[in-house]
Amino acid sequence: MNLRVRVVHCACAGDHHWYADIDDIDDQQPDDPYWFVDRCRSQAEALERACARLLELTTEVLRSDSLTRVQEAHLVSV
Repeated sequence: MNLRVRVVHCACAGDHHWYADIDDIDDQQPDDPYWFVDRCRSQAEALERACARLLELTTEVLRSDSLTRVQEAHLVSV
């Protein structure tokens, strides 16, 4: 699995902040990452948080050989 961190500067309605996500580098549709964070105050904060989470995801992959995407994690079985 080849994961990548993406950090983006957002300026929505005059609100400047940073967003970061972690996804598979081969994913053609980056709409459902394995992790994301929004509203970071700086690029450094977004990158630090993403790198910390990337380390945690690496441990998860070593244990289970798979990861859960954000949308899959919020599914409720009935």
